[in-house]
Amino acid sequence: MLKFGATILPDPPCSRFVELVQLAEECGFDAAWTYDSHILWQDGAVFIPTALAATERIQLGFCVTNPGTREPTTSASYHATLNSMYPGRIVNAIGRGDSARRTIGYAPVTVGEFRRSVVLIRELMNGRPGTLNDMEITLEWAAGLPEIPIYVAGYGPMVLGIAGSEADGVIIQLADLDIIDWIMDQARAAAAEAGRDPAALEPIVCAPVVLGEDRAAARDLVRWFPAMVSNHVVDLLKRYDQSQLPPTLTEYLQRREFYDYSEHSRIGAAHGSFVDDETCDRFCILGSVDDHVEKLQAMVDRGVRQFNIYLMTGSQEETLRAYGEQIIPRFR
Repeated sequence: MLKFGATILPDPPCSRFVELVQLAEECGFDAAWTYDSHILWQDGAVFIPTALAATERIQLGFCVTNPGTREPTTSASYHATLNSMYPGRIVNAIGRGDSARRTIGYAPVTVGEFRRSVVLIRELMNGRPGTLNDMEITLEWAAGLPEIPIYVAGYGPMVLGIAGSEADGVIIQLADLDIIDWIMDQARAAAAEAGRDPAALEPIVCAPVVLGEDRAAARDLVRWFPAMVSNHVVDLLKRYDQSQLPPTLTEYLQRREFYDYSEHSRIGAAHGSFVDDETCDRFCILGSVDDHVEKLQAMVDRGVRQFNIYLMTGSQEETLRAYGEQIIPRFR
């Protein structure tokens, strides 16, 4: 069964975020997510418990947090505390840090620091001992609660290796089927090398969607998204030769000129003008209900466990309702 999520920005007022999470729950969504980028938006750490208190079953978490601006022991305690209040409804997705770090003058955390943080957070938030500064520490009060899964966001082989060896799944921020295959091949190989079951690794695909027959208008609503992904790819190309990455992930960058974080994840962002129509079609889900179902089924065939809509293309209620009425039932 394919699960469905929706990522909603922590824009003020918080009440609007809560309304959309409530609607997502009513429409049959399994999870709601929000950003963790405290300069560009309000603090999602406040939005999440507010929405938990106003809903009954939907899971909530960051898509994604990072261990640089949210210190690992604090992050672990935060997630464990919510799990004690709303057992089984908390999820943790984590990356190295993009907008949350870059807007305050920091680069993403190093891969080594990221691996150590993932392991520490995974253990601590689930009531098991972890090691920090040569000290063994435990959140003893977190023991015995439902397990909080941890998902790693990344595009490059080293971070995908961490996903495979240490995490419950992978956050894949694009809907290109060939790149999904490549990403999961990397992560599953790392899982197998670590003696874990590669088939147990859960891929969560995240991307904007637009329903409707006007493809030109739809593409203009989502050009910001491949531009956002390009930030991560630019970072990868500082570490890897282009031949080590899928051509479909790198070739569209040849037209990239700049990126303005003040328009991060915003419709009409000027930095998205370089994104061509084909890349919009590959990275997102556009078109009729049948077009959406066809691409989602192709993801299911690849082992994707959840599709997470980036709800940043306007018509938010209409999108949630259309998915709830016409698309989600086809995967139940």
